[in-house]
Amino acid sequence: MTFRSDLPGMAESYWMATEPGTPRPALDSDTTADVVVIGGGMAGLSTAWELTAAGRKVTVLEADRIAAGVSGYTTAKLTAAHGLVYERLRRTRGQEGARQYARSQQEAVERVGAVAEELGIDCDFERRSALTYTTDPHRRAQFEAEAGAASEAGLEARFVTETDLPFPIAAGVQVTEQAQFHPRTYMLGLADAIVARGGSLYERTRVTGLSEGSPCRVRTENGVTVTAADVVVATHYPVFDRALLFARMSPRRELVVAAPLPAAEAPEHMYITSDMGKRSVRTAPLDGERRLLIVTGESFTPGTADSRERFLRLDGWMHEHFAVGSTAYRWAAQDNDVSDGVPLVGPFHPGSRHVYVATGFGGWGMSGGAMAGQLLSSALTGDGPAWAGLYDPRRLWSTVREGTELLKQQAEVARHFIGDRLKSTHVDSVDDIAPGTGAVVRVDGRRCAVYRDEGGEVHAVSARCTHLGCLVAFNEAETTWECPCHGSRFAIDGEVVHGPAVRPLPPRSV
Repeated sequence: MTFRSDLPGMAESYWMATEPGTPRPALDSDTTADVVVIGGGMAGLSTAWELTAAGRKVTVLEADRIAAGVSGYTTAKLTAAHGLVYERLRRTRGQEGARQYARSQQEAVERVGAVAEELGIDCDFERRSALTYTTDPHRRAQFEAEAGAASEAGLEARFVTETDLPFPIAAGVQVTEQAQFHPRTYMLGLADAIVARGGSLYERTRVTGLSEGSPCRVRTENGVTVTAADVVVATHYPVFDRALLFARMSPRRELVVAAPLPAAEAPEHMYITSDMGKRSVRTAPLDGERRLLIVTGESFTPGTADSRERFLRLDGWMHEHFAVGSTAYRWAAQDNDVSDGVPLVGPFHPGSRHVYVATGFGGWGMSGGAMAGQLLSSALTGDGPAWAGLYDPRRLWSTVREGTELLKQQAEVARHFIGDRLKSTHVDSVDDIAPGTGAVVRVDGRRCAVYRDEGGEVHAVSARCTHLGCLVAFNEAETTWECPCHGSRFAIDGEVVHGPAVRPLPPRSV
């Protein structure tokens, strides 16, 4: 995967650029474990660590590199303040549900700090307040209600109208005792600790099959099998469809830009607003005189927007409002939103006895991943925490209660699955595709995803996503093919960049 060179900054996550890590081997022979964890991001590694600390023999299988998928491209806030969540939870889950959510997420924040200290991981863990704000004065009552709901849920929350941002706000909710950190340093520290205590981690090992039973068996794309008593699927978007969780989630892509600014002018806390298609702000330490400002926003469904224009818009907003230098980094993150707004962590489906899942963190995967590690390790070694039922993926009652959002999500999927096929073509012929761009073209009756590189060479693959068959679209800024239905992403040669797809797009001759 490559990024366009005419956009500002290095095309890489700051976390990835500053913490390269050590490559780990691929699994090349059959093996056994007490628990196999599929996915080496925050949720997978947190679960593996908690289980290893509890004495379980754990094997982690990662399709790419440990801590290099979605978790390596996060904004890396550790917080229980997830936007305007508590007033909604109070309405839909009752006061006790809101309290359970706050308690579980805050315990996750504290757990990361405690583990980092216990293992001696120098991951720039910094205590900060989390502030959700708006510049729209008509929303003041909404934020006052949220501050009250968050406080009643047990958080140190208060309503505010002033911040240290370089522009005025109309209303905000401030939650203290939150945190930010370097996520990749933390996760690689977890990985080292897992191995030191007898666990196993394998990279470049894509899982393509799962047989549930006693024991369970997990198969990789090269035919290797791992046999285990229990399985945890922590692949961000589940790579197995038997639980039909894809029907309850919608993918969301967001862009990130980062630039240095004088430490004396850096905002002290972490900020987020839904204004302008979302703006999220935090800083990270660079040296004694400077910090790195990290700005996230421009939310959109994969495969539906011009990422290049959105990168430029986000970068322009950062330079307009903050005294930053030249843009240093740019990258993109991807999240999955659940129809009822609560992550899915627990038994994979109603019939599951030994398979568990962690997904749907809705942009809050750092605290969510740590929470999932505590929940799943507790469920596998005991009865699970008191708040486990809040996140149970089998909660059919929540699907009914949030039916409108669920229907809306599936209508959007149907619009792409059917509507994209009704288009005669995206361009008339391969000859119409300019160097450095890509498009879907009908060739000999088949739709092909065709990219022409800067040298004029054509690269063609099937345009049908290998997950459920939606047509992919070209992301010019990141030079990838993206599925608008469930968020799978592919390189120009068809290789899987991001699931739920596990098989590459087949090559096509044009």
